[in-house]
Amino acid sequence: MSLLVTGSIAIDTVKTPYGVSENCIGGSAVYFSMAASFFTPVRLVGVVGSDCPFDLAEVFADRDVDLTGLEVRRHSKTFRWKGTYGDNMNDRRTDYLELNVLAEAPPTVPAEYKDSRYVFLANTAPALQLQLLEQIEPGVFAAADTMNCWIENNRDDLKRLLKKIGCLIINEDEARMLADEHNLIRAAEKVLDTGPSVVIIKKGESGSMMCNADGERFILPAFPAAEVKDPTGAGDSFAGGLMGYLAQVGQTDYESLKTAIAYGTVTASFTIADFSLQGLTSIDKTDIEKRFETLRKLTRF
Repeated sequence: MSLLVTGSIAIDTVKTPYGVSENCIGGSAVYFSMAASFFTPVRLVGVVGSDCPFDLAEVFADRDVDLTGLEVRRHSKTFRWKGTYGDNMNDRRTDYLELNVLAEAPPTVPAEYKDSRYVFLANTAPALQLQLLEQIEPGVFAAADTMNCWIENNRDDLKRLLKKIGCLIINEDEARMLADEHNLIRAAEKVLDTGPSVVIIKKGESGSMMCNADGERFILPAFPAAEVKDPTGAGDSFAGGLMGYLAQVGQTDYESLKTAIAYGTVTASFTIADFSLQGLTSIDKTDIEKRFETLRKLTRF
């Protein structure tokens, strides 16, 4: 079924213990779309400035990613981010940030996208996420990401968003902040009370956890990656694999969500193996399926 993503398209500069990748393509919508396209066609809604050095049509040339929703603003600049990772790859510092087009009005959802049945609202201001969701016809399964600055400074908008989505995907620190609760199980339950029927908490190298409104819980470890060169985009790739699988099967029941989390996990494990999109562009669906079966065997007892 149709899957729509809206989020950032970025010019990134990333430094890790393995090297530096300067002015490379990044952004939540880009990583999500590349990951999700292994499973289903993707409709991308995003905006760049006239300074964008990337040809998105070329980036997604061999993927089923519809760029009708890509807007190029002639008098604006593309979102830029520069970050540095510490030796353990868990500590990340933002060295430089230019919101540019992300500080402007959100892009318009094309008319032919309004019937999308699955929607992912990648990390941006909750008010903008609401504006974009309101452009889609009712009845969608919408998932969203958020971050600490929105939780801290835009909580009212975020509360309104949570009442309109089916799934929230956040990391463990954000879950604790949003719920004002250290225990992750209780934190997830508090978030469920605010609106979404599913909460998925990303725990980095410790895997992920899902809780739903029916009281069901699922915990999955991360794929045991032998090499981590660049964690940038791992969370968006996780969401892309997860939502891509759900759109592929057209189901959001508990069993489908568990399988989707596993696909998200293994897809993200390829992202972190190289800089920018190289970890995802160097593989095909067969590689994902092989790693999926490996993860299944590792977690069976």
